[in-house]
Amino acid sequence: MGMNEQHERELEARYIPLIGYAEAWELQKAYVKEIDKEERRETLLLLQHPPTYTLGTDLHREHLLLDEAELKERGISVFEIDRGGDITYHGPGQLVGYPLIYLEAENLDLHGYLRSLEQAIIEWLAEYGIVGGRKSEYTGVWVGDLKIAAIGVKFNRARSRRGFVTSHGFALNLKAGIGAEGFQGIIPCGISQYGVTSFEDLTGQEMTPERAAAELLPHFCRQFGFKLPEGAIL
Repeated sequence: MGMNEQHERELEARYIPLIGYAEAWELQKAYVKEIDKEERRETLLLLQHPPTYTLGTDLHREHLLLDEAELKERGISVFEIDRGGDITYHGPGQLVGYPLIYLEAENLDLHGYLRSLEQAIIEWLAEYGIVGGRKSEYTGVWVGDLKIAAIGVKFNRARSRRGFVTSHGFALNLKAGIGAEGFQGIIPCGISQYGVTSFEDLTGQEMTPERAAAELLPHFCRQFGFKLPEGAIL
């Protein structure tokens, strides 16, 4: 079982084909407030971003290897944001997931939340014969010494009730060559000794973000005790 074993909760799942990082960040903040006030169902946003580097609260500027001119030439935006973690890349061919869900203060297990996010991705990968796992000192999902999914989250203290509403989330690499495309301009998550990989690099199969979103959703719902939303999310 996942971290929520009580009765199944309702979830709204949205897929957005491509959305700018700033717009998605504002959307998250608005949804967090509405979920806290119980004016919106808990929500999972699944989407793609244009090429973007995000620097979390553990940022080290030296892990961004490109100067402003090189960033402009490659068309990559940079945002300093309010999630944990260091620097990572978002871009087309990557499925980004933002769970905006409520965690009760009682029996709160923030590490358990991260492990459950990882587990949903690990179980999806297993459907394709990919053995995903963890590295004890890092978050994210790894295949051997290569990272296939980065995770960085924020726990927003709920104002109207006791607990937290999550924001930010995971980035799952799907497209072949995404490592060379976006990650070469940074030291991803500040980890220089390990590289990144993708679903297509590992399997030779193309995987669209839309399909990955639809297939990952049941694993997410099972981990967090949500009822699978009726109908397609696409």
